[in-house]
Order: sequence, then structure tokens, then C-alpha cells
Amino acid sequence: MGITRVFIHGLESSSGGTKGTYFSKRYDGMIVEDYVGTLEERMIKLNEILADKKELILVGSSYGGLMAAIYACENEGKVKKIILLAPALDLDEFEPYLSKKIDIPVITYHGSQDDVVPLEPVKKIATSIFPNISYNTVNDDHPLSTTFPTFDWYNLLEIND
Repeated sequence: MGITRVFIHGLESSSGGTKGTYFSKRYDGMIVEDYVGTLEERMIKLNEILADKKELILVGSSYGGLMAAIYACENEGKVKKIILLAPALDLDEFEPYLSKKIDIPVITYHGSQDDVVPLEPVKKIATSIFPNISYNTVNDDHPLSTTFPTFDWYNLLEIND
């Protein structure tokens, strides 16, 4: 079956946003869906899409990062790696997972000029839950407008054992 790569967009974005379009054009077979509604509704859809999938690499942006982190906390055995882009882990919806320890590779990119998701509180939460994390602060804004296309996606979207 192989690796399944999934991109989860942010709250006010879509599969047709900058990142969704980037992945759709470059990574044939990557799951890039639209998520609408409450967090619960979005998570139901994500769980349905991934129900029969294993060997997952999740890329979550902002609210999609929150979704990816929750999915990993609930399905640790299925997730092989997470890439979080300015993940909204500081929201109350993530509170039930704050005592978890999820030992999978996590790579995070967060802009130092992010005015939507606070860098330091999120970094503290992420490093507490994910002991195998690489937390990268980049000179950018919340959407990572400048740095996103420069990331080494070819290697990021692989499982490096």
C-alpha cells in the first residue's frame, strides 16, 4: 500500500489555497481535501478519508496543524511523520491532548512574525507532546509566504528510518 501523504489546510483556507495547490501540482496521489464546519465535523471527515490508510505522513497548516496533531494523538500507530506549519496547538480544543507523549518524527516550521498563532506558547506545547520534534523558527509570517516553497518537500515527505 505504501506511504499516504495528506495535506490539511487551515481554518480559512481550502484545497485550492496556495499550499493545497502547491501539493496537488507536485505530489500525485497526495490527499488534498476541503474541510469545513466545526473541528468535530472536520475531524469526522479526516477520519473517514484515512480510515483504511496506514503509513501516513500528515502536513497540517495552522488549524490543519491542530487537526494533524489531534489525529496523531488518536491514531499514533498509523502516523509515521507529521509536518506542522504554524500549528494552532494553543487552542482550547487541543487541551485534552496536553498530557500525551507521541514519539513519532515531527517537523515544525513557524514564522517569527506570525501574528495569528503565537510562536512561544505553541513551541512549548509541541515540544512537550512530541519528544521527537525539530522545531524551526523562520523569518516569515503566519502563512509562511516566503519560506514555504523553499522547504525541502521532497525529503520532508519521505519516511527516513
